[in-house]
Amino acid sequence: MVIGTGIDIVEISRIRSAVKKWGDHFLNRIFNPQEIAYSNSHALPFQHFAGRFAAKEAIYKALGDRTIIWKDITIINDDSGKPLCLLKKLRSGTNIHISISHSKYYAVANAVIETK
Repeated sequence: MVIGTGIDIVEISRIRSAVKKWGDHFLNRIFNPQEIAYSNSHALPFQHFAGRFAAKEAIYKALGDRTIIWKDITIINDDSGKPLCLLKKLRSGTNIHISISHSKYYAVANAVIETK
């Protein structure tokens, strides 16, 4: 049963500007070490940071739980590249499905929360 959906779009230039302005302080406030390492391993890291930022926002919207903070959510990829969400406060039997896409200028993410 679907209990929530969320979507978010981010301008990649906004994430780039935030990193240039606040540096590691911004990155460490929003992203977990795995997300930072993954994004920085790509030739265009800001697209990946923006995608993960959008995914976290989409998850917040889908869950509607204002007690969750940025670093409670970790976006990783499985061996095939599919994005997965690790959430510290996830109830048993709840699944989070996410999709992330980006272009030269925007990153978008969708989240669907379901329970069995």
